[in-house]
Amino acid sequence: MDKTTNTTSRSLRPSTRRLIQLYSALLHNAYVKGFIDGEIYQGKAKYACVPGLNCYSCPAAAGACPLGSIQNALASTGHRAGWYVMGIILLFGVTLGRTICGWLCPFGLIQELLHKIPSFKLRKSRFTRALSYLKYVILAIFVIAIPLYYGLTQDIPMPGFCKYICPAGTLGGAIGLLANPHNTDLFGMLGIFFTRKFVILMLITLACVFCYRTFCRFICPLGAIYGLFNHFSLTGVRVDENCCNHCGACVNTCKMDVLRVGDHECINCAQCVDVCPKKAITFNAGTVVLKAPEASFTAEEKNDRQKKGRLAWAIALAVLVGALVWFNFLDPAAKQSGNGGSADATAITGYEPGKQLEDFTLECLDGSSFHLADTRGKPVFINLWATYCTPCVQELPYFSDLYTQHEDDIAMLAVHSSVVTDDPAEFLANKGWAMPFATDTSDDTLWKIVNGSSTLPQTIVLDRDGVVIYNQVGSVTPDVLEKLYEQAAAPAKTSASSEQASSSAAN
Repeated sequence: MDKTTNTTSRSLRPSTRRLIQLYSALLHNAYVKGFIDGEIYQGKAKYACVPGLNCYSCPAAAGACPLGSIQNALASTGHRAGWYVMGIILLFGVTLGRTICGWLCPFGLIQELLHKIPSFKLRKSRFTRALSYLKYVILAIFVIAIPLYYGLTQDIPMPGFCKYICPAGTLGGAIGLLANPHNTDLFGMLGIFFTRKFVILMLITLACVFCYRTFCRFICPLGAIYGLFNHFSLTGVRVDENCCNHCGACVNTCKMDVLRVGDHECINCAQCVDVCPKKAITFNAGTVVLKAPEASFTAEEKNDRQKKGRLAWAIALAVLVGALVWFNFLDPAAKQSGNGGSADATAITGYEPGKQLEDFTLECLDGSSFHLADTRGKPVFINLWATYCTPCVQELPYFSDLYTQHEDDIAMLAVHSSVVTDDPAEFLANKGWAMPFATDTSDDTLWKIVNGSSTLPQTIVLDRDGVVIYNQVGSVTPDVLEKLYEQAAAPAKTSASSEQASSSAAN
């Protein structure tokens, strides 16, 4: 009775791989505070790529998605070479290969948990094996061709995969932000692209219930890239050919579309280690054996491995606790979210329509200074943008045209986020846009003053008295800008009229 109970208890325990997957998902998304504030993390760690597929715009994401970084680097080819992104992908590939897919990718974990839902399961076949090459087509078109085309021909950042397909971005980025009550105003930005991507997410989610790791096997370009390194990556499953009898138990048991252990479809989950009748398979990191058949270890070696395992977990947990404390409390970027309200709603000074915006001074990219107090008597337009934001770049010409039309009776400033991936001055060199440009200070001075969102673009409009009449996230059209100018050019009379102006412009 006791033996049966102990066996059942052991079978219910999560495997080491599952624990590492959960650990990695939390480490990828260490900025837990983001879910509370409804804002994405924008600290210096966001310059670094995490290994797994994890959307940059997820509220808790502590780093940049490598796939998004690749597309951004390709779109910026005309301005700079993406040596950093190429180097980090090469490093991940050479050291880990598709071990990242099997052990470290948060979206891989989600797919495996979905597959545990009781249902009919589609078994792998020649058809699924052929379909697994679809991800290389997606890699070539959406990750490489589309960003390169728009970057070189139109100088517009266009992350094709992120914009048209990525379910991780829809789930973690869009839904993750929209689920927060602070972000109800973002629903007005939703359109046909979100609807299509939401449908794609639902289809992939449903498919994962019936088909093991549907996204990973057939769609994920990041897995396609890492698969190219599998044959020579430092970490992975290895077969002792002297012991192998080629019975095929490993391939038949594997749920991925592998033809042999360790090929480009293998995610190095190491489940084949347990099913090999000849004990010929091990999971190694260089010369270090991470997993091998239990029978291959002596009692002394097992005790030694258990001690090292406990030490490794203790260090890993210390790193995780340190990361959680840093990202959520100690990092300067873990400031109080603007959506949480950094300004007193009853004060005269504030960022809401009807209130007077706090004074500020920013150094412009052309060497001049923009001092808000000096603009009194003119309508003021402030645009928050970034080089990596496609809607931002597409609408900047509208602001330039408005500034040119009313240059003698308007003040305008386009402010780049302090999270800089491209050099804004270099990016703007040949654009010919008329209005002044600046980059926000490292402590996000302007972002705090105007309640800047992590979702871009954002437009703030002040009337001649410096009173806010419009402060919203989302793209604007030339007609909306002209209408806002007409409202801002008239003297602001009351807070109520300003709020009405904001509402009518938004409609």
